[in-house]
Amino acid sequence: MTEAIDELAILPATKQAWTLVYQDEFLLVVNKPAHLLTVPGRHPQNQDCLISRVQREFPSAAVVHRLDYDTSGLLVLPLTKNALSTISKEFQSRGTKKTYQAVVSGVPTPLTGTVDKAIAPDKDNRPLYKISPEGKASVTHYQVLQLLPEYQAALVQLEPVTGRSHQLRLHMQSIGHAILGDPFYANAAQQQQSSRLMLHAAELEFTHPQSAKLMHFKAEADFLQALR
Repeated sequence: MTEAIDELAILPATKQAWTLVYQDEFLLVVNKPAHLLTVPGRHPQNQDCLISRVQREFPSAAVVHRLDYDTSGLLVLPLTKNALSTISKEFQSRGTKKTYQAVVSGVPTPLTGTVDKAIAPDKDNRPLYKISPEGKASVTHYQVLQLLPEYQAALVQLEPVTGRSHQLRLHMQSIGHAILGDPFYANAAQQQQSSRLMLHAAELEFTHPQSAKLMHFKAEADFLQALR
């Protein structure tokens, strides 16, 4: 899920380093910090990004999917043309599985549910998106993992069936439980509760392009300390 604003705004890159989760001759799995673009933005000051940093050590690394500037978590980076082609097709056919963790305002009820609401660009408020019957079908499964009563919030697991821009942020906001720290869809009080967007790509599952083995990676969110 990408952000159109990334192409226009100046987005300062975090000094926090990316971490290597897995490596073989065909691909890498890395953990991206928040406040870092996945690929360069069009603005000259947005050239520092995840892929440019990774390519200093792994020049052949390529991008097959992205995370928003504000979002941290797991990404697979192919190292060969064949791996890039194979993994790209798996993402296009929705054969991969991505699971996120987020801290949302309040407690969603029921504790497990599905948000099935179409999403369209908000032409009156670019680069944001909105819930609209004229948009593209968008489905997110959620599950409450932990109550955080001291913050009037909850830690939730999010599984996007589709991959629309801002889908997780907008779906949770649309049911009255915006993600804390969200500069786009949370209200002022919810934004001030966290120094960052409380959204993390915690699990990633895909088929290895060479061995055809099912690969599963997990990196728990470490952002609870960002709560205020």
